[in-house]
Amino acid sequence: MEASPFAQQSNVSSYGPMALAITTLVAFPGMWINAFIICVLCIGWVKKKTLNSNEKILLLLGFSRFWCLCFSWIYVFVTEIFPYYLLVHPIFQLLQGSYSFFNCSSLLVSACLCGFYCIKIANFRNRFFSHLKGKIDMMVPWLLLGSVMFSLITGIFVYNTIDKTVCRNLNFTSQESLSKTAIGREKLLFPLYFLIGFLFTTSFMVVIISAVFLLFSLWRHKCKMQTNSMNSLSMDAHIRAMKSVLSFFIMYSINFMFLILTLVYSMAYQSHVLVLAQLIQYAFPGVHSLFLILSNPKLEKTLLRILSCVKCKFCMR
Repeated sequence: MEASPFAQQSNVSSYGPMALAITTLVAFPGMWINAFIICVLCIGWVKKKTLNSNEKILLLLGFSRFWCLCFSWIYVFVTEIFPYYLLVHPIFQLLQGSYSFFNCSSLLVSACLCGFYCIKIANFRNRFFSHLKGKIDMMVPWLLLGSVMFSLITGIFVYNTIDKTVCRNLNFTSQESLSKTAIGREKLLFPLYFLIGFLFTTSFMVVIISAVFLLFSLWRHKCKMQTNSMNSLSMDAHIRAMKSVLSFFIMYSINFMFLILTLVYSMAYQSHVLVLAQLIQYAFPGVHSLFLILSNPKLEKTLLRILSCVKCKFCMR
């Protein structure tokens, strides 16, 4: 959730142009990367008439991240170019509600993706884990539906909370003290920040648990292969998988840290730290989605084919 426009207007001129320029440079490549994922998966869906569980998760993740980056850039653009448009009801509320919906969906679906990889790849001799491994493909549509519904509830809650806060900021009379107004605003925003903090923490915990279990399973399997002197190609594949999961965990840790900084400093309206934290968040969907493309054979092959065609056309010129 972004900071309120009433708190930003006093200092937006100091960092606005730089924030807009950097956000544009970060958000647009991320939008193109996620649009690429959406297009490739939709074309495959039309050809095959079906999607596997992994592709369903990636498709919804790419869609959520594309619109999350889109609304993020729109908000920064309007804040810098047309700041007073945010005072027109309900532009600010709609931007924040839409951004919260897609950001929440992105976090939950990415957590579902990590959990899906863990259950599919990890190998534990446990009855409950074996049951999950057999049922996970049937559970994926319901998990995605639940993620979308929870995200929609969060977006509506953000819209209503900000709508009440904005009305309070606009309508308090001169006889009301500033402290009472601030206290009332914090009472309205506290449930919202609690919900968003709970969402961030829950999704991050799912990623941590999935990464730990998956890394432990891969490490144990690698040790068995070394003991049994299995071929180096199989062992190299497992080492690459361990590195991939570890990089997943590192990226999510950095993103989680800046998500928490955004919550803390948006309440205190510390603009410079808030802008830095938000720019890191804008970069994360594009970087992580690019990593997902490079780790998916189908998406990577399509990307390399497109790049080779572009290279050939450029060389012919």
